[in-house]
Amino acid sequence: MPSSRKFFHARSPSSSRRSTILIVSGCLLVGLVGFVFGLASLVRPITGYRCLHDKPRSVRVVWERGSGGNGGGNDVGLVSEDGTKRHKVMGFVGIQTGFGSVGRRRSLRKTWMPSDSQGLQRLEEATGLAFRFIIGRTNDKAKMLELKKEIAEYDDFIQLDIEEEYSKLPYKTLAFFKAAYALFDSDFYVKADDDIYLRPDRLSLLLARERSHSQTYLGCMKKGPVFTDPKLKWFEPLSYLLGKDYFLHAYGPIYALSADVVASLVALRNNSFRMFSNEDVTIGAWMLAMNVNHENNQALCAPDCTSTSIAVWDIPKCSGLCNPEKKLLELHQKEICTKSPTIESDD
Repeated sequence: MPSSRKFFHARSPSSSRRSTILIVSGCLLVGLVGFVFGLASLVRPITGYRCLHDKPRSVRVVWERGSGGNGGGNDVGLVSEDGTKRHKVMGFVGIQTGFGSVGRRRSLRKTWMPSDSQGLQRLEEATGLAFRFIIGRTNDKAKMLELKKEIAEYDDFIQLDIEEEYSKLPYKTLAFFKAAYALFDSDFYVKADDDIYLRPDRLSLLLARERSHSQTYLGCMKKGPVFTDPKLKWFEPLSYLLGKDYFLHAYGPIYALSADVVASLVALRNNSFRMFSNEDVTIGAWMLAMNVNHENNQALCAPDCTSTSIAVWDIPKCSGLCNPEKKLLELHQKEICTKSPTIESDD
């Protein structure tokens, strides 16, 4: 039988050299590409970089079409743009601010409110309280752009889908409580202004007290004459409905509503409750219509730092600190304001 043959191609020396050159060239090319990409990653700007595992704190909430708009619709129309789930805390503090309050926010972040996300997280873990600045929107594109930069830097805002305007504060306040309830599962919801000096540790103890009434309206309570002069800042056009004196209600710079109370506000139908000119009067009127317990605490309106003060502002001269950007920094330098011990109440 004929023997079987094996067929093969023998490479010539020149062919082997060409293959070797191609392989070496390919390796050099791959190495060069890798070097270029590595260099590009080193020189890429890191401004605004966020770790992939960090969850943004700031959120923008909007009202779906047909849900009432202006923050006045039912809670079913309220959504967050990123689908954020409710975050469990003991208390949520919404610091009401505006587009003209950049300096106030700067001073706050230098005093009792941390300026970085890690600091906010540590404060929440220590007190059970979450803090965010609350702001609406404006048609001024330059202001919106500056706000966007501030949000990117500090990540401590909730943006409401409502026009930011002083005359619309009652509507903003209702929108705030609805948004806060949608985003946070909290025992208390605190409305605070951006021009007060706050002790979060003492506020935490106050909110943590056991209460027999599930519907609580907590604040520094007041009564006083209704302002009927159109020239005055707190003029009330509906004064004929109120009479000469206001009913008992909390001062506006800071007050808190328990979860059951806020749940009732969230369930309100659009325009079902009357809006007065002043936000604190509006909330106070609604509290009269509900079965709430008025809890008066004068530590929420202290004129200066003491061993028991919770919120400090220039009562009665100003609704807040008279010169907040400067006064916040001055108060923070006082040992009685920052380092005095937090003593638990016997109540």
